Amino acid sequence: MAPISTVPTGFESRRAATEYIENELTKRIMFLDGAMGTQIQELRLSEEDFRGDRFTDHTHDLKGNNDLLVLTQPKAIYQIHLNYLLAGADFVETNTFSGTTIAQADYGMESVVYELNKVATEIARDACVDMLKETPDRPRFVCGAIGPTNRTCSISPSVENPSFRNVTFDELVTAYTEQIRGLLDGGADVLLVETIFDTLNAKAALFAIDTLFDDGVYERLPVFVSGTIVDQSGRTLSGQTGEAFVTSVSHAEPLAIGLNCALGANQMRPFIQNISSFTAKNVICYPNAGLPNTFGEYDESPEAMAANVSVFAREGLVNILGGCCGTTPKHIKAIHDACKDFKPRVAGADIRKEKMILSGLEPLIYDKHTNFLNIGERCNVAGSRKFARHVINNEYEDALAIARTQVENGGQIIDINMDEGMLDGIAAMTKFLNLISTEPDVARVPIMVDSSNFDVVEAGLKCAQGKCIVNSISLKEGEEDFLRKARLVKRYGAAVVVMAFDEVGQAVDREYKFRVCERSYRLLVDKVGFNPNDIIFDPNILTICTGMEEHNNYGVEFIEATADIKAKLPGAKISGGVSNLSFSFRGKETIRQAMHSVFL
Repeated sequence: MAPISTVPTGFESRRAATEYIENELTKRIMFLDGAMGTQIQELRLSEEDFRGDRFTDHTHDLKGNNDLLVLTQPKAIYQIHLNYLLAGADFVETNTFSGTTIAQADYGMESVVYELNKVATEIARDACVDMLKETPDRPRFVCGAIGPTNRTCSISPSVENPSFRNVTFDELVTAYTEQIRGLLDGGADVLLVETIFDTLNAKAALFAIDTLFDDGVYERLPVFVSGTIVDQSGRTLSGQTGEAFVTSVSHAEPLAIGLNCALGANQMRPFIQNISSFTAKNVICYPNAGLPNTFGEYDESPEAMAANVSVFAREGLVNILGGCCGTTPKHIKAIHDACKDFKPRVAGADIRKEKMILSGLEPLIYDKHTNFLNIGERCNVAGSRKFARHVINNEYEDALAIARTQVENGGQIIDINMDEGMLDGIAAMTKFLNLISTEPDVARVPIMVDSSNFDVVEAGLKCAQGKCIVNSISLKEGEEDFLRKARLVKRYGAAVVVMAFDEVGQAVDREYKFRVCERSYRLLVDKVGFNPNDIIFDPNILTICTGMEEHNNYGVEFIEATADIKAKLPGAKISGGVSNLSFSFRGKETIRQAMHSVFL
């Protein structure tokens, strides 16, 4: 069965339309529409207008549910789209910012979510088709708008219970999947994940998008991703810097990434500059019409906003410009007229091709000039009796203090492992990572989610907004299992540790270690599409001096296998548990330290 594909008017195929957008972005700045809500407010609609004929007897008040107007006032929504297209917009966003079952639950309208998204897309598409008749040489496109919902996966709504969440990653994926199906069936040309104040919510949306595309039901579309820096701190509401945000969502390979909402152009400039210098993707920016006044209204005139936004274009920071809160067709026309003759941003080299980039609340960049990365391993129930005791006794504040101490003492990554027979690993991993997200001093560094149970690994990835490391996967259960896990790791946006195991067993000598690692590398890179810089091999540091002659050369075998991997598997990194080397001398710390120093 061929993937579902709605071909835009004026193109022979969906791929042709995508290629047109990609090419145009290299030739000129393209333009997004302005605020839908601002235009709806100007209509001064009543409760009866929102209800229309269809929902006269609905049990909830519906005034303020702007998305519902695609069903009850479709002509008004069509006209708003058309007005923005006439003002110069290349892209119009569907009126679906709150188009999930989670957001629509406030109005008791969960049952119409799929229809709402499909119809909203069809209305926007009709406006683009009609506009094409006026400007046949300039196609227009529909962005399926995917908002953040009214809940956050990284922040507790309860001060008393910081590990509590009123929504889970899985619930978000389910809700976003239904919304996205409606957008795709309605004929969206682009999917726009926008106004991201919590990156974990966005990762759930991107997970849903990739799952739908990877299942082969729908033909792939371009994806735009737009975050929201909430104030001059330069961070999202969930605490990430712009660079950490970019790192956390770049696994989705968006066609454009950038910022919208919360700030006016003047306030947004340094943050869009940071993003522009940190990504090789196209940059999208659609700020508010200044900052709100004391009545929550926006006073920046079209001319003033165009002058402020044109600085972005003049400095070569952007590829797509538009407007968010407070903007109107007049603002978009002014921005279009002021910026249309500037050349689009030309991206620099993609640093992800040369470096491993991870993130917590802040990015961590590892390249050939970086020394060893220090991974704090005291939050491992198998490696720390103290940590295990605290977790088993439900003393999570004390367990959290151990994580904090590790970061204070130089830990650049924190390894979390909950593999203990007396624990529910999934529940313990979830609770601890939820708590870590409330501690900025700890959450600023990336997390290594460590478990031999892949269900526990997934539970951890569903709680981390940053780009993590998964520890680990291997070929022990065969290629099919390896590929399934690897694809999921990539979909969650994590790097991965690969152990030198295969179906036969643990690799012990140089040739065997390299053979397993090379096979894993080729599967990851060629079949899964993994970035080689996100692959970390653990070729097994095994214990020497055991009294068995065949063990004596284990240290040398590891070192030589490492050299082979570095020489023949570009981008791959090496990890190893050095303490294993001297395990036969446990209790004799001076000897062990000397052995470790010589080995390193």
